[in-house]
Amino acid sequence: MTIRYRCTLCGNLTRFDVVRTTKTSSFYHYTTGGELKIEDEQLLQDNLESVLCRWCGPTGKIEEYDGSFDAA
Repeated sequence: MTIRYRCTLCGNLTRFDVVRTTKTSSFYHYTTGGELKIEDEQLLQDNLESVLCRWCGPTGKIEEYDGSFDAA
């Protein structure tokens, strides 16, 4: 399941600058023509470093969003 984000300041649900570092292990399969096909890729490490609202920048507060709205 993909994580969605929401800016609590402006309500943005669609535009974010995400900095993420990943480490993978993969099997590289080259055809005789030299084209690469990556197979059996395994995620070894995944670090989410930052998520910024594209509209508010660092002033916005980002939260994970499950599709529901709080009744205020």
